Amino acid sequence: MSSVRGGDPAAFAVLVRRYGGIARRTAAVLGAGADTDDVVQEAFVKAYRALGTFQDGAPFRPWLLRIVANETRNTRRAAGRRAVREMAHLPPLVEPLEDRQADLEVFRTRVEALPEHQRLVIACRFLLDLDETQTAQVLGISRGTVKSRTHRALARLRDTITRPEVTR
Repeated sequence: MSSVRGGDPAAFAVLVRRYGGIARRTAAVLGAGADTDDVVQEAFVKAYRALGTFQDGAPFRPWLLRIVANETRNTRRAAGRRAVREMAHLPPLVEPLEDRQADLEVFRTRVEALPEHQRLVIACRFLLDLDETQTAQVLGISRGTVKSRTHRALARLRDTITRPEVTR
C-alpha cells in the first residue's frame, strides 16, 4: 500500500484489477444500472485522489466500497433529478424474470420497495456478502445501525411475503 500512496501507477493498477469486480458488483447491486462502469471509474479516481486519507493498516476493500456506494448514490440522485426534468421514467434495474424465476422477481420488487436505507443494508449484507462491520464501513453508519436496519428490513420483507393478499 505504501507504493500506491507514493503515487506508483502500476501499484494502483494492481488494486484496480483486484477490486474492480467487487466495485462493479457493488455499484450494480446498489442501483447504478447502466451507469455502473462510469460509477466504478469515478470511484477509483476519487479513491486515488483520497489515498492520503486512507489509514495505514486498514482494509482497503471496505474503504473503496464506501466510495463506490457514495458515488452510486450521487449518480442515482442525479439520474432522478434528470428524469423529473425530462418527465421520463427511469428503466427498471432488472428486466422482469420469466417462468420459474417469477419468485425472484417478486422478491426483487419487494426489496426495491424497501426504504433506501434498508435496501442498501440488505444489498450489502446479502447480495454482496459483506459482514456487519464491512457494511457499516461501506455505508458510513455504525454496526448497531446495520443490525437494526437489517432486522427491520427482514421483518418488513417477511411481513410482505407471509401476509395474505387482500381480495375485493
